[in-house]
Amino acid sequence: MRYEGQTWYEIRVAGVRRSLPVEQVQEGVWIPFFRLWGDVELTNACARALASELRLREFDALVSLTAKSVPLVHMIATYLSEPRHGQFFPYVACRRAVKKYMRDPVVVDVQSITDASVHPLVLNGEDADRIRGRRVAVVDDVVSTGGTLRAASLLMQRLEARIAAKAAVILQGDAYHDPELIHLATLPVFTR
Repeated sequence: MRYEGQTWYEIRVAGVRRSLPVEQVQEGVWIPFFRLWGDVELTNACARALASELRLREFDALVSLTAKSVPLVHMIATYLSEPRHGQFFPYVACRRAVKKYMRDPVVVDVQSITDASVHPLVLNGEDADRIRGRRVAVVDDVVSTGGTLRAASLLMQRLEARIAAKAAVILQGDAYHDPELIHLATLPVFTR
């Protein structure tokens, strides 16, 4: 879409309406900035909707592709769990840097629309062992170019894990095409 000085963009996702600030992320590129972080109502509504879709797939664990998606993935795991039967759905979280506490981290590089440079996608070795050889559903808040999903695919290949489902709250722009991606809403990318 053409950027014409828009400062806000209205969206309705999982039954919740939000006004998103439009921010410049690159020279000549602006995006409505979608953020779940700190928004309990929106996070819960999106998690409930994604859990409903993910129940239709068979997988053993969830993988949060960014730290900012952890609250979303935690809530999805909660909706997929059966606490009365002592069954809690497992999940692991990727990070964007190797942390000192990590042992034998598994690392791949990723380029996303909101970052000027390449950064790592990291899974702690202990978490990697939890999903090694298993079927996983990878979850992110926003998919734009698919860079993080491609990096996640490489990461899962290294672990001999199979991506059985891919989910995001938002598909942003038209750079990424995958009919298998579960998403709840779309957002434009504005250019001049």
